Amino acid sequence: MSMLQRISNFISGLLSLLSGIVILLVPELGFRFAMLILGFSLLISGLRTVIFFFRMARHMVGGRSMLYYGVITMDFGVFTLTLTDMPRLYLAVYLVGVYAFSGVIDIMRSLEARSYEGSWRMNLLHGSANVALAILCLVFVRSANVLAFIYGAGLIYSAIVRFIKTFRRTAVVYIQ
Repeated sequence: MSMLQRISNFISGLLSLLSGIVILLVPELGFRFAMLILGFSLLISGLRTVIFFFRMARHMVGGRSMLYYGVITMDFGVFTLTLTDMPRLYLAVYLVGVYAFSGVIDIMRSLEARSYEGSWRMNLLHGSANVALAILCLVFVRSANVLAFIYGAGLIYSAIVRFIKTFRRTAVVYIQ
């Protein structure tokens, strides 16, 4: 991880930590705030992926899939931002879906990294925590304040994982 990536990862972890604390302190507004955070983060992530496609991935094998991924992620971000006037039950189901999907993807990544004997334990732990948060959200789907509390706790956990990844030493591979 380069120094610029470490700095941006630290800043995004700090923003996640602050957002999680705000959601925990003000649970009445927390659910709407959580949807705004989720929408903007999906939108920015998709935009970054599309920019990456036009700068570099269009010259790579399979680079077109990055364009598709970026456009779909931006679409989900815009869709999430338009959901703020929907009933909270739909928003809760959407939030559960995002947590479950993210957790399953992290678990699959860790299993793939395990087969290559890479570092897989952190991804497995993070994916399992996201799946557990999705199940917990399903249990408390009727209470918006509890869902906001769960989402805030998830943001704080995600920020801690980002801090750990930021300050972890990475191996440098030298080709001889």
